[in-house]
Amino acid sequence: MGVQIQPVSIWYNGQSKSASELDARIIYDDLATSATFYYELKEAVVVDEEGASSGGAVLSVGNVAMDGQDYIDWDNSNEQAYVYIAGKLNLVII
Repeated sequence: MGVQIQPVSIWYNGQSKSASELDARIIYDDLATSATFYYELKEAVVVDEEGASSGGAVLSVGNVAMDGQDYIDWDNSNEQAYVYIAGKLNLVII
């Protein structure tokens, strides 16, 4: 489960879509000097009045690396990792 972000427009399959969720996981950590995070920017999941859901599509993916003083200062929390990733991607967590 990710964090909600201020919506951003992403060009996806010939259409402008709105990503409002940042999901991330760590894919590498040498436990000493660096870590790499994989992220996904997703559409919001919309639930209609009948309870059916739609959306949630992954619109963009990538990796963000953390090293140097940023890695040293990281407290290994998910929250601080999301703040770091969002900062690198110029996203605003809401």
